[in-house]
Amino acid sequence: MAISSSSWELPLVAVCQVTSTPDKQQNFKTCAELVREAARLGACLAFLPEAFDFIARDPAETLHLSEPLGGNLLGEYTQLARECGLWLSLGGFHERGQDWEQTQKIYNCHVLLNSKGSVVATYRKTHLCDVEIPGQGPMCESNSTMPGPSLESPVDTPAGKIGLAICYDMRFPELSLALAQAGAEILTYPSAFGSVTGPAHWEVLLRARAIETQCYVVAAAQCGRHHEKRASYGHSMVVDPWGTVVARCSEGPGLCLARIDLNYLRQLRQHLPVFQHRRPDLYGNLGHPLS
Repeated sequence: MAISSSSWELPLVAVCQVTSTPDKQQNFKTCAELVREAARLGACLAFLPEAFDFIARDPAETLHLSEPLGGNLLGEYTQLARECGLWLSLGGFHERGQDWEQTQKIYNCHVLLNSKGSVVATYRKTHLCDVEIPGQGPMCESNSTMPGPSLESPVDTPAGKIGLAICYDMRFPELSLALAQAGAEILTYPSAFGSVTGPAHWEVLLRARAIETQCYVVAAAQCGRHHEKRASYGHSMVVDPWGTVVARCSEGPGLCLARIDLNYLRQLRQHLPVFQHRRPDLYGNLGHPLS
């Protein structure tokens, strides 16, 4: 099914792809250049990937470099959003939460800023990536990170109603279904996917989440080698509610653009009303609606 319209009047979003390192200021400089380019091209919202702030070499360095939401780095992004006049999806900030003194652990926090630089939503990653993939090296996110306690209700933005998630969350369709039932029109999966799982699972999972929820899916990704211990797959993309990849980043840092056609989304949901056809009497509610 083709996109119904490519009119310039539709909201334009920018998906940014970067290679974060332990150098926070250099990472900010790179991200800021992409955000300014997105604003120049007319985007109303720019998406940055998980760990846009930094990717450290080990858990100790991660904890050392982390900041609270009220720290200097988020202050710089607040000014950037205000300067550029666009919304920012900051896809995975290493946050020292209110329980930092007790736990000495952080949260992987997806922060949504509006065009005035105000924090309008925060989602703390609920599914932590503790896995051992042959050929990719072990990852134990819980060594330094606490799981978030709840989902965030979808948020109205100039591009549509956005549901917040992060990377590994895409493997849990219950989350995407809950967000869709709560009114999400765009699902976000800012990520730092590995070099083994990336080619096998990245695109197929994103397309599956789009098809089953009939939402746009926006996935800003880390790419390339961050340091001697870690590399990421890249392939940032936007998928429409039919499951078609409508925008994709090329290799290396950069951005891609996509228009969000909510009339097309509503028509598709009308033509293929899967949410009306669910049978919770047989298998329960997979992804209970958010309160």
